[in-house]
This record gives sequence, C-alpha cells and structure tokens, in this order.
Amino acid sequence: MKFNVKTRDGPARIGEFEINGKIITTPNILFLNTSKFPSPDFAEIIITSNNPKIEKPSLKVSNSLFFNSQQTKKDKFTISDYFIYPKDLPKELHFSALESYDKKDGICYIIPGIKETIFETLEDNPSSFFIVGDAHQLFHQQSKFVDFVIELREKIGYQKIIHLPYIGDPINISLLIYMGIDFFDSLSAIIAARNKNLQFPTGNYNINKLKEIPCSCPSCKRFKGLPSVMTFEQILSHNYLVLFNEIKLVRNAIFNGNLRELVETRVRVSPILTAILKCLDQQHYNFIEKRTPIIRKSRLFATTSDALYRAEIKRFQDRVINRYYKPKSAKILLFLPCSAKKPYSFSKSHKRFREKIYSLDNPHIIHEVVITSPIGIVPRELELTYPASAYDIPVTGYWNENEKRMIQDLLKRYLDINKYEKIILHLPPNIREFIDKTIVEYKDTKIKSSPTSNDSLKKLLHVLKKETLTYDKVKLSRRKRENLESLASYQFDKKISKKLLKDCEIKGRYPYQKIMYNNKQQGMLTRERGLISLTLNGAKKIAKFKKYWAEIYDDFNLEGSVFAPGVKDADELIREGDEIYILQGNKLCAVGVAQMNGEEMKKSTHGLAIKVRHKN
Repeated sequence: MKFNVKTRDGPARIGEFEINGKIITTPNILFLNTSKFPSPDFAEIIITSNNPKIEKPSLKVSNSLFFNSQQTKKDKFTISDYFIYPKDLPKELHFSALESYDKKDGICYIIPGIKETIFETLEDNPSSFFIVGDAHQLFHQQSKFVDFVIELREKIGYQKIIHLPYIGDPINISLLIYMGIDFFDSLSAIIAARNKNLQFPTGNYNINKLKEIPCSCPSCKRFKGLPSVMTFEQILSHNYLVLFNEIKLVRNAIFNGNLRELVETRVRVSPILTAILKCLDQQHYNFIEKRTPIIRKSRLFATTSDALYRAEIKRFQDRVINRYYKPKSAKILLFLPCSAKKPYSFSKSHKRFREKIYSLDNPHIIHEVVITSPIGIVPRELELTYPASAYDIPVTGYWNENEKRMIQDLLKRYLDINKYEKIILHLPPNIREFIDKTIVEYKDTKIKSSPTSNDSLKKLLHVLKKETLTYDKVKLSRRKRENLESLASYQFDKKISKKLLKDCEIKGRYPYQKIMYNNKQQGMLTRERGLISLTLNGAKKIAKFKKYWAEIYDDFNLEGSVFAPGVKDADELIREGDEIYILQGNKLCAVGVAQMNGEEMKKSTHGLAIKVRHKN
C-alpha cells in the first residue's frame, strides 16, 4: 500500500492511495459491499467480508476481534469487523484488545478514541492506515474529538491515512476532511435509510415529514408518489448518491483552494459541527496555521464571524504586529477605508485618494494604512499579499463588537511599535466612532458622507496640504526602497529585510518592481505573488540568517524540482508558498517556492517539496 499527497488546502489533502495495484483518489468513501448491502456501481473502493466478483479495490474485514496482520497478498490488508465499539471502556481493556496486533507486520491499525492511549499505542507503529475504533461516540464530545484527531495527526505525521468509521455524512465530511481525515464509509447512509431519512448536505429529512421529494437524483427522479412510501432501497440509493457527490465536491474545493468556504456553509446546520469548527479555530491555531499556505489561488469570502479566526487572517495580523515595520521616512499616518476591489490601489476609490495624495509637493511623507474587517489593518505595502489582496466581505455599514475590539487591539499594538508624528483619519463615521477611542491625538477630515465624494476629497486634500508643509521632501526613490523593505520585513523579518534592501535601487513600475544592487537583481515583487521572489544573489545576502532554508542531501542531483526524499533538513518556519533558498553541503545551490511546509519536507518520503526557480 502506498499513499502520496498531491494537493493541499490547509490540513485537507487530495492523495493517491494505491491498493491492489490500483490508484484511488482520497478523500473517499469505503462503500460496504455485502449480499444485503451491495455497493453502488459508482463506488471507487469497497469494504467487504467476502470475495466480491466486482473488480474494485477492497478492504477485507476479518473475523478476528481486532486485526489480522497476516497478509495473503501484498497490498491487501484486513481490518476487524469490530471497529465500532464503546469508547468509555477501562484503559486496560483497550490495551488488552490490542495485544493481538503485531506491530511488525501490520499495515492497518485500529486505535481507541481516547487521547491518553495515542502515544502508548502508536509508539514505533509502522502502520499506514489508522482507524479510530469508537469515532461515533467520540464525535459527540466535540472538544475531546478535536483534541484527539489533531493529536493523532500530529503523532502519525503527514503521509498516513485516517479513517473515521460510521460518522461521515453529507453534512459533516467537508469539516472532517478539513481536519485531515482521509476515509469514511457508507454506514451512516445505511443507518439513515433504516430510519427513513433522506440525507442532504443541509440536513436529514424524514420521508414522513416531506410533502414532496426535494431532489432530482436518478433514484428520486424515477420515484413516483408520496415521499412517505419510498422503500429502504430507494432511500439508500439516494443517500449513496448524495454522499458520493459531496465527496467529489469537497475534492474540487481542495483543488481550487476554497474548502474553508464550503465548510463554513455546511457547519451552520449543526450545533455539533459549529462547536467543532470553533474548537479547531480558537484552540488549535498552530495546527491549522502551519498547514495553511501563504498564497491561495482563490478569493477568501469572509461571510461569517468565523472568518475572524481563520488561520491566514490571524497570521497576517500577527506578522503585521510582530514582524512588519513602517517605512522609515513616513512621518504622517493616513487611515483610509477599504475598497470592494482588491488590491486597493486598483479600485476607483483608492485611485481618487492617491490622486489627491500625489498632487501634494511632498506625498512620500505620508503612509497609507487601510482599516478593514476581518483582516484589521493593512499598510499599503502589503496590499498585494494574501489575504489582503483577495478577500470579499458583505458590506452593511455595521461593525459588530468583535470586529471593533479586533481593530482597536491591533491599532493599539501597531502604534506602540510604529511611531508617527501625525495621524490623519479619512474614515466614514461608522468606523471613526470606535477608532478615536484608541488613538489619542489625530487630525480628522470630518467627513459626513462617503469618503470618495467630491466634498470629502476636498477636505482630505486640504488637511494633507496643511500637515505636510513642515517636512523635508522625501524622494520617491527612497520611499520605493523603504516600501519593499517593509514588505520584506513582513515576509521574512526585520533583520533580513534590512540586509536584503541595503543600498539597493528599485526599478520598474508598481506592482512589478526589481530590487537591484550593483546592477545585479536581488529579487522582484510581482502582483501575482504579492511577495518578493529571490534570485541567487538575493539569497546569498540573507543566507547567514538561516531562515527559510531547506537542505538537500550531498548526493542529490539537483536538475529540476526537489521532492521530499531529497530534503535532508528544512526550517520549520516554512509554509507552503514561501520563498526559500536551498543549501547543499552548506553551500547555496538554488532558490524556489515551497510546495509543503518545512516540517512536512523533513518528515515526508513522497511528494513535491520545492519548485526551483534559479540554481547554480
């Protein structure tokens, strides 16, 4: 059996699972196949206790208590038919039941769903496929369930499979996959059909409470009559189709990088799922953050309050406060509202703001910072970075108390670190009313309507002219370098950014700018990435800081991209999408973009680790 991760979206992943000489895409559904419950034709993998005639990959259930480790054929493995059992047994009974398991020969392993047993049962465990034996009971204890799944995943690593029996249904599998689960089964569909429930992603509907069937799947479309007279087989056929359609929808969401948006829509129909997501976001940020890419190819739709706790947003806020520093020559801070179009500079409203700013004699003394939810505060130099460059919010003009507190807290911390001589507010009244409780002294354009109205823009220009008169003129060339230095501080850190940009000249028109030193390019800013892409010359300047690096083995032949088996070591600060440099025998040999985080690079034996851009 082999498993190779191909695509990631947070902890969720699409993988290739090789079994019986065939490749199965994960995440997936193990459809039960017996004489009483034959698997559907579209099933991609089945679970059975007999030898089915259909030519499909299968997991065979044994007659033993827990696990039969004796394999009759390579890549075929057997799991126990007793993988749903009470969680709250004495700890000693769990271990007694596991005594028959042979760690040396096993491929599949059933783990009790109690956190205390993880380290003891998984120590030196070579298995590749892990089944949580009492998942159904554990699932209804939300905090314990989240703790268990995360600790299990952390313990077994990135390249092993987790199967949760019985609990996977169209409502919850998107969230469970988001947590890192790979396999489910069809048992919930069977139980629901026994209870006369049609399953949908929005909930279960009992046929006796339906006036008409809210579905046009092949099974329901063929049915004529009242929902209440549907047979078990008809209900089950519907449930199978809906379950399989949802797994395909989730796989597409992972591929497109928008699984989180799907999860937020699904959890709304279940208090249990809502609680699990809250536990995940608010108690296990580190687990999610290190698996969340720096750059995402889809937009971030912040349509619910859950967006305030998303890993990419909290990471952005953390870097703005703890890494970023403002352009040194900027003495005047100008707060502006966000725009619907991103990046802000390309919107009509911000073009009008900038038109007024650049009509001044000394525009580069001003530092623009955008106030927005759910991200918080966005300095102009970071507008190209994700998620500031690609988020959408519902605009109501109303700020709830959580949003207000978030902005106030970030502002206080930001202004404690970044000092300005003057602060100017050009914000609508609904933002100004809670901003002024945080900022002690400021100038206000005192607009009463839209910030982009002609009257408001005149007031903005008047205030800016008055406040910029007393300062020495800042050259454009200086601010361009300082802006990229500020961006580099966010991307790497303050020491690296100073070293990388020292004595450099910036060439090119925003948002495409080259960093030049002695006529040699050190790096480049592009709109597509929103970060600085390094050249080998740039990497040489910062290599001594030993951050954002990966080391390959001395005998590794670097011809193209770097795969995980070639990585000897890597900085655990690395996140998917980060710009990194590659060492071989302590010598710089290449630069590229990380395709997995640094921890996964070190621990994995399969998969693309780094896309190389330049090499020696």
